[in-house]
Amino acid sequence: MAKKTRTPAPPRTVQAPQRRRDPKGPSRFSERRGAWILGAVAVIALIAAAAIAVVVTRGGSSNTGAVVPNQSQLAGLQTGPAPWNPGLDTLPDRLDAVGVHALTNEGQVLHIHQHLDIFVNGKHETVPQGVGIYDGQFLTELHTHDPTGIIHVESPVAKHFDLGQFFGVWGVRLNARCIGGYCDPLTPWTVYVNGQPYTGDPGELVLREHQEIAFVIGTPPTKIPSSYKFPAGL
Repeated sequence: MAKKTRTPAPPRTVQAPQRRRDPKGPSRFSERRGAWILGAVAVIALIAAAAIAVVVTRGGSSNTGAVVPNQSQLAGLQTGPAPWNPGLDTLPDRLDAVGVHALTNEGQVLHIHQHLDIFVNGKHETVPQGVGIYDGQFLTELHTHDPTGIIHVESPVAKHFDLGQFFGVWGVRLNARCIGGYCDPLTPWTVYVNGQPYTGDPGELVLREHQEIAFVIGTPPTKIPSSYKFPAGL
């Protein structure tokens, strides 16, 4: 009897062995996430460094919410030489542009004071009384009660005010180049805060408790004040 020939079985497909991943090791997703986090941290660090550099180069100015008036919108702006009047004739027309309000009473939530000196070729110029006080009808958050140079910042809400706003209430030009009719470089001038030169835009100087602010225009005085003795209670 003839022996049957068996048909050989077709070859089996063998799957190539796959590389096993250590379940405890980092996945591609976690590696990508780690790289993204590192990149984000680096970007944040660069932004923070840039912000600090801006503050330093601006002489410590930090405009935290204060309003810098657009001088083109200020009615009756005084652009001549000192002395300057209180600027009351056109004060109501400047309120909105300056970012202050017509108040019936002095605000008590924020109540701080600064002292302002202005020297022109060594001569002390008076900061007039009544700046920001309109004919007994209203007063603004920034005002003066007398000719001593004391600025009163009295607001019903807690917020920052800057020197540019005070000059806007006063109606006297103030920007990075000019104060009133004195413009650098034709007439060089410098701002000092507590006896130290201020290199930023003076309009952006945030007003803080018991600052001594001095504008020295032209020839400086014998001594530049670094402090002021405020009366008791101020």
